[in-house]
Amino acid sequence: MFENLDLSKMGELFKDVQEKAQEFEAELAKKEFSTKSGGGLVKVSANGKGEIIDISVDDSLLDDKESLQILLIAAVNDALNMVNQNRQSMAGNILGGFNL
Repeated sequence: MFENLDLSKMGELFKDVQEKAQEFEAELAKKEFSTKSGGGLVKVSANGKGEIIDISVDDSLLDDKESLQILLIAAVNDALNMVNQNRQSMAGNILGGFNL
Protein backbone atom coordinates (compact mmCIF):
# COMPACT_ATOMS: atom_id res chain seq x y z
CA MET A 1 0.00 0.00 0.00
CA PHE A 2 2.81 2.41 0.89
CA GLU A 3 5.52 0.96 -1.35
CA ASN A 4 5.96 4.10 -3.44
CA LEU A 5 5.66 6.60 -0.58
CA ASP A 6 8.88 8.56 -0.05
CA LEU A 7 8.79 9.70 3.59
CA SER A 8 11.71 12.07 3.05
CA LYS A 9 9.41 14.25 0.99
CA MET A 10 6.63 14.52 3.61
CA GLY A 11 7.94 17.84 5.00
CA GLU A 12 8.02 19.34 1.54
CA LEU A 13 4.54 18.01 0.80
CA PHE A 14 3.21 19.42 4.08
CA LYS A 15 4.70 22.84 3.24
CA ASP A 16 3.08 22.72 -0.20
CA VAL A 17 -0.28 21.82 1.35
CA GLN A 18 0.00 24.75 3.77
CA GLU A 19 0.79 27.16 0.94
CA LYS A 20 -2.10 25.88 -1.14
CA ALA A 21 -4.46 26.18 1.85
CA GLN A 22 -3.45 29.82 2.33
CA GLU A 23 -3.98 30.52 -1.37
CA PHE A 24 -7.34 28.74 -1.17
CA GLU A 25 -8.50 30.94 1.73
CA ALA A 26 -7.33 34.10 -0.03
CA GLU A 27 -9.21 33.13 -3.20
CA LEU A 28 -12.37 32.39 -1.21
CA ALA A 29 -12.22 35.78 0.48
CA LYS A 30 -12.20 37.51 -2.93
CA LYS A 31 -15.24 35.71 -4.31
CA GLU A 32 -18.82 36.88 -4.02
CA PHE A 33 -21.97 34.91 -4.72
CA SER A 34 -25.36 36.53 -5.17
CA THR A 35 -28.78 35.01 -5.51
CA LYS A 36 -32.38 36.17 -5.72
CA SER A 37 -35.71 34.73 -4.69
CA GLY A 38 -39.27 35.76 -5.32
CA GLY A 39 -38.45 37.09 -8.74
CA GLY A 40 -35.81 39.42 -7.31
CA LEU A 41 -37.80 40.65 -4.30
CA VAL A 42 -35.08 39.32 -2.00
CA LYS A 43 -31.38 39.39 -2.88
CA VAL A 44 -28.60 37.86 -0.80
CA SER A 45 -24.85 38.02 -1.29
CA ALA A 46 -22.24 35.90 0.44
CA ASN A 47 -18.47 35.85 0.23
CA GLY A 48 -16.51 32.71 -0.50
CA LYS A 49 -16.06 32.05 3.20
CA GLY A 50 -19.81 31.59 3.60
CA GLU A 51 -20.43 34.91 5.32
CA ILE A 52 -23.58 36.78 4.32
CA ILE A 53 -22.37 40.23 3.27
CA ASP A 54 -25.54 41.83 1.92
CA ILE A 55 -29.30 41.39 2.01
CA SER A 56 -31.74 43.46 0.00
CA VAL A 57 -35.51 43.25 0.51
CA ASP A 58 -38.09 44.90 -1.73
CA ASP A 59 -40.35 47.27 0.19
CA SER A 60 -43.44 45.40 -1.00
CA LEU A 61 -42.52 42.52 1.33
CA LEU A 62 -42.35 44.59 4.49
CA ASP A 63 -46.04 44.05 5.24
CA ASP A 64 -45.93 40.30 4.55
CA LYS A 65 -43.71 38.78 7.21
CA GLU A 66 -44.37 35.15 6.27
CA SER A 67 -43.50 35.63 2.59
CA LEU A 68 -40.44 37.65 3.54
CA GLN A 69 -39.21 34.86 5.81
CA ILE A 70 -39.76 32.18 3.18
CA LEU A 71 -38.02 34.16 0.43
CA LEU A 72 -35.16 35.15 2.71
CA ILE A 73 -34.54 31.55 3.79
CA ALA A 74 -34.58 30.42 0.16
CA ALA A 75 -32.14 33.11 -0.96
CA VAL A 76 -29.74 32.52 1.96
CA ASN A 77 -29.76 28.76 1.38
CA ASP A 78 -29.12 29.24 -2.34
CA ALA A 79 -26.18 31.57 -1.65
CA LEU A 80 -24.65 29.19 0.88
CA ASN A 81 -25.09 26.26 -1.51
CA MET A 82 -23.23 28.22 -4.18
CA VAL A 83 -20.41 28.89 -1.72
CA ASN A 84 -20.20 25.20 -0.74
CA GLN A 85 -20.16 24.02 -4.34
CA ASN A 86 -17.38 26.48 -5.12
CA ARG A 87 -15.37 25.34 -2.07
CA GLN A 88 -15.68 21.69 -3.10
CA SER A 89 -14.69 22.45 -6.66
CA MET A 90 -11.67 24.52 -5.61
CA ALA A 91 -10.58 21.92 -3.04
CA GLY A 92 -10.80 19.17 -5.64
CA ASN A 93 -8.69 21.20 -8.02
CA ILE A 94 -6.08 21.90 -5.36
CA LEU A 95 -5.88 18.33 -4.10
CA GLY A 96 -5.74 17.06 -7.65
CA GLY A 97 -2.50 18.98 -8.07
CA PHE A 98 -0.71 16.85 -5.48
CA ASN A 99 0.69 13.56 -6.62
CA LEU A 100 0.08 11.50 -3.49
